[in-house]
Amino acid sequence: MTESVFRETTAEPRTQSVPLSHLSLELGHLYMEDFEGGPGRLRRHFERVRPWADAVRADAAAQAGGKRPRISTCFLIDDYFTRFSTPAAVLPVLLAEAERAGLVIDYLARESACAVADKIPLAESVANRLVQSPPPGSDGRRPPVGQSGWLANGERTPEARTQQAMRTAGAWQPPRETAARRHSVFVDVELWDDEGGRRTWSCPFLAAVWQLARLGLLRNEGEAVLLPQARKPGEFPAEWDELAPLIQLNDSAAAFCAYRTCSVLPSRFLPVEHGVRVVLDQTDVHAGALGQVAERSAKEGIKVPDSVADRVSYVFYTGS
Repeated sequence: MTESVFRETTAEPRTQSVPLSHLSLELGHLYMEDFEGGPGRLRRHFERVRPWADAVRADAAAQAGGKRPRISTCFLIDDYFTRFSTPAAVLPVLLAEAERAGLVIDYLARESACAVADKIPLAESVANRLVQSPPPGSDGRRPPVGQSGWLANGERTPEARTQQAMRTAGAWQPPRETAARRHSVFVDVELWDDEGGRRTWSCPFLAAVWQLARLGLLRNEGEAVLLPQARKPGEFPAEWDELAPLIQLNDSAAAFCAYRTCSVLPSRFLPVEHGVRVVLDQTDVHAGALGQVAERSAKEGIKVPDSVADRVSYVFYTGS
């Protein structure tokens, strides 16, 4: 059995390039309870998204210096944590409500594809590229992220090993963010669990894979992954597994991958997306893909942040 893994650029004879838009604009990422609320719930979501999406487009146009920016839209649907209804029942309603709000969804992705797409274990591959930086003073008692499944943005509160140690321990020490600006905002993100002998990836980790995909930075042995497939004629299938991982719904859409991403999401996603930044800040992203983005953005005269996490932006709206 051949295991698909990401490799260092020096071991790769070739890194496949991908087309790049200026901006990938996510119009939503909803869960089962959102769809159970019926068309009215979806309608309210897209009505809230529309003015923010317009503002993001206007900002992208301003940043393009008078040129028309290439902007593609996408939507991520959760079929990973809960299988509900069918694509044939859900997706026509979703697309109709987006259109009713004046929005066009160019690309539709399944969240399960952020775990495995076309038999390639994307989440596992990204997990293998995590580079945890031990904070100063670490004593090695905490297992590495590959064993624990937890990733922090700094130094955790020290733990006493024994009851005797607890009796002789000094004053309590707080956790500390590595890049704190005077005061810390410490985050410890659970990336997966192995309950029942089966690994389940967390929402923040899958969302980090999703961001890397939208930024065009995922590769498998140098080959691009999670590429959009054209929608098949006719109705959507009756089973989620029969739906392609990433579908292009709009034939005239700009490229799925982009130099930057922006997601318009309900405010309940804010802690999840904070976790995404923690993951992105500690991921050894494929150097060949990074080099291609740098070269092409320079030719277009587009400034792209060196930090991958800084290429990602959000609009969070409150209410339902």
